[in-house]
Amino acid sequence: MTTGPTGDPRAERTRARLREALLEECAEHPLEEVSVAALVRRAGLGRATFYLHYPDLQGLAVDACAEVVRDAVEALHAWRGAPDPTTPPPALTAFFTGLVPHAALYRTLLREGGSGPLGDLLHRELRERSRRERELAGAPAPDLIASAVASAFAGVLADWLHGTITATPDDMAAQVWRLLVTLHRTPTS
Repeated sequence: MTTGPTGDPRAERTRARLREALLEECAEHPLEEVSVAALVRRAGLGRATFYLHYPDLQGLAVDACAEVVRDAVEALHAWRGAPDPTTPPPALTAFFTGLVPHAALYRTLLREGGSGPLGDLLHRELRERSRRERELAGAPAPDLIASAVASAFAGVLADWLHGTITATPDDMAAQVWRLLVTLHRTPTS
């Protein structure tokens, strides 16, 4: 997503300022209305600095939202042993609650059904983590179930963010948890 140097602490700080400025701008305006000029003004940086690090606003937006993907993957794997299908991990409930302040930005990058740049990233990351976890546990059909889990979660999350599914963050966490536990327990042969 980034085009500038990686590993340089100054570059990392600059990208962090740009991500923070974008989230602040998107709290006030839809991403489509945010300009690079307004963004760099808010971040206290120059326009050339922006383009040194990102090719466009969508690249910055995906980078700014990549943390939400990591949070989702971690929240869905925040348990050990046999999962209790009736009680989602607290991290999953916190994840859904934490989406609300930036939901408009997430809707821009995660289209209904789970597609879009954020949806693609979420699907890849979650599928890989689920596949790896199933292989480590010796569970059958790691590729099939991992793909089903990633597709179901990305699609349901997107539809919830777009209002197709109406539920509170707590209810959504509980319903998604039951759905994903069921997918993991589905016989494949």
